[in-house]
Amino acid sequence: MTLIIFIIFIALIFEFINGFHDTANAIAMSVSTRALPPKVAVVYSGVLNFIGAVSSTAVAKSIGGKIADPMHIQHGSIIVIAALISAIIWNLLTWYLGIPSSSSHTLIGSIAGAVIFGAGIHSINWAGFIDIIKALIASPILAFIVGFILIKILKFIFKEARPQPTNRGFRLFQIVTAGLTSFSHGGNDGQKTMGIIVFALVVGGFKTNLDVPLWVQVICAATMGVGTMVGGWRIIKTVGGKIFKIQPIHGFTADLSSFAVMQGATLLGLPVSTTHVTSSSVLGVGSANHFRAVKWGTAIRILVAWVITLPISAAIAGILVSIFKLF
Repeated sequence: MTLIIFIIFIALIFEFINGFHDTANAIAMSVSTRALPPKVAVVYSGVLNFIGAVSSTAVAKSIGGKIADPMHIQHGSIIVIAALISAIIWNLLTWYLGIPSSSSHTLIGSIAGAVIFGAGIHSINWAGFIDIIKALIASPILAFIVGFILIKILKFIFKEARPQPTNRGFRLFQIVTAGLTSFSHGGNDGQKTMGIIVFALVVGGFKTNLDVPLWVQVICAATMGVGTMVGGWRIIKTVGGKIFKIQPIHGFTADLSSFAVMQGATLLGLPVSTTHVTSSSVLGVGSANHFRAVKWGTAIRILVAWVITLPISAAIAGILVSIFKLF
């Protein structure tokens, strides 16, 4: 019992960090265009993250069972602890450096690395793991395309409109889309920690299936909500201003594109990255608006972080689980 309480405690630390690390992406657009004051934005986002996180459990079941089967795995508790500590280390490092890396990539890479080193490569459910990787790859591409097309349509519709009232109108719309993006973030990212807690409950013999108990939903959702309210301003500065100069119409379009892709993935039970999706939406909108106006150096820096997160987090988890097995 002491061990499972310790695991849940570490999982909630990860969820809290996930809240201020990733959720900044959901409100970066509205803060950058002054549609919402920062303090209002983080509280608003925190509440909607909580609501989104308790709205379903499909993604939690994918995290809990698609990468590895907790009912047939050795050293399960050690694997979970190593994966969570690895994810926390990488999230804190990238947060400190202001790099919008993905908590989703971090957690998934950490779980995979911990399972491979802790129980053997044969313990990975390759079909389920590959499905998750496909979703992580496809979602930012889709977000880029949706953002690109949507801003083209809106620019055509409002090409004769006066800038001042148009900006004022889109700032109001951004309040709605920032809420929708926060809701979809909670519905996808918020469930990932639920999934790993359920994984731990199964390997510890406290559960026999992957159904998520209500108390797990509530504590994870509440922890993410509080983490959101703490805020992640280093990430906001990168996503909200260092890619290209954001106007209200751009922020609205990027948020709406991100919401559509993330919510679609959640309905399919596929874990995706809010960071990937949001940044790609911004890149799509910026490319359609003015290709040379996009600060591609920042975009490349973000892309590099995306690419290295999976293998580095897997390696950290692998090293940790190897050390833990010695004791």
